[in-house]
Amino acid sequence: MPLYEAHLPVADLETSIAFYRDVVGLIPAYRQPERGVAFLWVEGPTVGMLGLWQPGASWGWGPGEKHRCHFAISVSLEVLFASIPRLRKLGVTPIGFGGGPIEEPSVIGWMPSAQVYFKDPNGHTVEFIAILPHQPNPSFVGTWSEWEKQREPKS
Repeated sequence: MPLYEAHLPVADLETSIAFYRDVVGLIPAYRQPERGVAFLWVEGPTVGMLGLWQPGASWGWGPGEKHRCHFAISVSLEVLFASIPRLRKLGVTPIGFGGGPIEEPSVIGWMPSAQVYFKDPNGHTVEFIAILPHQPNPSFVGTWSEWEKQREPKS
């Protein structure tokens, strides 16, 4: 069963709507100002939705709260690679599995998957992930280049 919907508490609803629209590429769907929530489509109504909740709203942070969340959006490998320069151009630092800035996607071998992570204005971690068609390697975690190198036949 595919995940359809996720919700995040945010510090500033307008800033977060702009980030998820302009940086992540989600499509504004519906706002309920009286509830302090905005909904954005992930590609469209049949694919998925993200809800953003301002402080004090039903799913927003309460006084003194500031926990961080993480979620991943499935993308093609081509989109994943293109996301790194695009994020930089938008002033967002792409980061790898280990938490540091990257020049290429990270790979987690047990799935296997390639991914690029970045932070939203609230400190939540957003992940673009591409599931790879390769054989899993449960002991591998590293860069795309290292993944490709270990996949090459040994002569």
